[in-house]
Amino acid sequence: MTDRPAVPRVPLSVLELAIVPEGGSGADAVRRTVDLAVELDRLGYARVWFAEHHLAAGVASASPAVLAAAVAARTERIRVGSGAVLLSTTSPLIAAEQFGTIAALHPDRVDLGLGRAFTPPPAAADDAPVQVRASTPRPSTGPRVVDGLYVPGAPPVDFTDSALRERLLAHKRVVGASRTPSSFRDELELVLGLRAGTYRDADGHLYPSPPVEGASWEPWVLASSAGESARVAGELGLPVAANFHVSPATTLDTIAAYRAAFRPGVLAEPYVIVSADVLVADTAQRARDLARPFADWVLSIRTGSDGAIAYPQPSGVASWEDRPQAERDLVADRVDTRIVGDPETVVARLETLQRVTGADELLVTTEAHDPADARRSFELLAQHWFAATTATADVTTPTSATPTASTGLELAAR
Repeated sequence: MTDRPAVPRVPLSVLELAIVPEGGSGADAVRRTVDLAVELDRLGYARVWFAEHHLAAGVASASPAVLAAAVAARTERIRVGSGAVLLSTTSPLIAAEQFGTIAALHPDRVDLGLGRAFTPPPAAADDAPVQVRASTPRPSTGPRVVDGLYVPGAPPVDFTDSALRERLLAHKRVVGASRTPSSFRDELELVLGLRAGTYRDADGHLYPSPPVEGASWEPWVLASSAGESARVAGELGLPVAANFHVSPATTLDTIAAYRAAFRPGVLAEPYVIVSADVLVADTAQRARDLARPFADWVLSIRTGSDGAIAYPQPSGVASWEDRPQAERDLVADRVDTRIVGDPETVVARLETLQRVTGADELLVTTEAHDPADARRSFELLAQHWFAATTATADVTTPTSATPTASTGLELAAR
């Protein structure tokens, strides 16, 4: 153990997926998630956001608004929200009304995070590869080390593959995602206009929405590349969450694009959350043992027909060295940037991530087969992260630009 001087640290928040372990059930995962959020509130985490995943055996977080409402009713301080509502499946109006309703009951504690989902290009179209490239996160360079932070290259995922395209389309049909979203900027402006009570359609008709108008939720944008999401978030002066845990190759580019595009709007200044996949245990060896199934789980997301599998047991997976090279290439970016270890090691790596990205806040997510191990990870991290913070109960929120806007690494062991 190395003694380091206590330094002020940025707020720490949680992205929760309601992981379903191998042999477990979705109902149990949902109940555990709500119980965990109560513990996160006690431990001093700033926010807990719930993901939106559909038809994945290993993830039970499918309804962020429902989970946020349930957790808000059982907690006292922690902010609740979505990470994110996907505008490919839910209209911006419905999302704003859902979270406006929650905010009416739990004012100044609600975050509405909005994001987009990948849409397959048209089949057999001459310009299909161009469309895919435009929507696929691509880092400026990589792999590389930036001031101590490892930034991998992009994974070799071929979005032009016909089998992958058909799987995504079949999934979309079952989900019932039949809406065609407008431009991301238009959808965000609709949400903000409804909250301000000023939204009019192209014909000039004013549309009121009582649960949305004046709602005390914070709007957020989730972004995985330097594309439209990051740019529009900056242009509208919104806070952004950059997905290092999903797309570590593009995070620095995402943040740079957001800051370059930022203009005072909802916020007076940029505000960036950076996510990270974290697993903490009492010893480094214990953490490495618990982390073994992660590669299988990520591989299922990137290649499987049904998305994330139920989270495997550590004893039932192949070692990293015994895997085919093609498998390792496909998931190495996430395995290599997952922050795994004892508390001091993980805290040091998170400090590096925060320093290099300039994050105003960190958002951690944790997967483990045994829910008790995930809970212990959050507990250990809170104990060591907040030890250097004098006021863990105060949630730092972005600075509003207007009175009416409510705003509340070393490689991981394989």
